[in-house]
Amino acid sequence: MIRSELIQKVYDDFDRLIATEPGDGRPTQAHAERVVNTIFSEITEALASGNRVELRGFGAFSVKHRDSRTGRNPRTGESVPVSEKSVPFFKTGKLLRDRLNDK
Repeated sequence: MIRSELIQKVYDDFDRLIATEPGDGRPTQAHAERVVNTIFSEITEALASGNRVELRGFGAFSVKHRDSRTGRNPRTGESVPVSEKSVPFFKTGKLLRDRLNDK
């Protein structure tokens, strides 16, 4: 599923829950897109500030820190310094794992 498919799914299935401005009437796909973007933005902000994001039954997002090391350029075989960095990490929740494994 890509982002646009997720927005369409939110729009189709949860249109009553998407808030609109007074007088707007029925929510539009732009409203659903704003909801999806807000969720992703909040997850990103939490991870950027070093927090963990847990979605019960789905999984948990966290940040892992990788130390600097000496890597190798696969094309030339030359040693290359790789600086330390932070990378996002996702660990699936038990319900998601069980569903994927038909338990």
